[in-house]
Amino acid sequence: MDLKEQLKSLSAQDRKELLKQLQQEEKENKRNRRDAYEGLRAQFILEVKNRLFPVVDDVKAFRDWVEKEAASFRDLMRDYGQLRKDDQASFTIVDGDMKLEVRSNKVKSFDERANLAAERLVDYLKRYAMSRELGTDDPMYQLGMTMIERNRQGDLDYKSVSKLYELEDRFDSEYTEIMDLFRESNVVYKTAVNYYFHKRDENGVWRRIEPSFCRL
Repeated sequence: MDLKEQLKSLSAQDRKELLKQLQQEEKENKRNRRDAYEGLRAQFILEVKNRLFPVVDDVKAFRDWVEKEAASFRDLMRDYGQLRKDDQASFTIVDGDMKLEVRSNKVKSFDERANLAAERLVDYLKRYAMSRELGTDDPMYQLGMTMIERNRQGDLDYKSVSKLYELEDRFDSEYTEIMDLFRESNVVYKTAVNYYFHKRDENGVWRRIEPSFCRL
């Protein structure tokens, strides 16, 4: 007897029970697939986390090391007469196929009023997120909070804050007041020091080495 004949031979109640059983099995299969997917997802993210943060810590440690060592070597260059003037902050060191450039430049920054503006903006964005369906996952909230992240010295980034000005038409007058406070506080300049590494290739051309994930 084939499957069709077997089904025909079942009573209405038996067919109902069989359908219920099949539906339950399908539901369990879907749940098992979901559990397996979520387990693999959690494992993958855990592995990413465990590999990522040691790399981040290594890069931070390297930055701290190169800042300290470059400053010490600059003093050595000054004592040896390799600097044009005593307060020279930018210089280049070349040895063999490696080159290190230390570049110091003035960048726009903020005075103490920016701290108050940042505090007000955080409070504003939190209230904004609470009124949105996505909450803190709202893209505008995420963008705003990212733009006021501080650097290693605890300073706000001028270019990032400037991008917040472009969003004024998306918000109300309170947001504009906060942006005005940022503008008023943009009256000082600070010194930024950057480090550039180069290696000479087989053709004698200097190629920049950037310890950045996106550049590898």
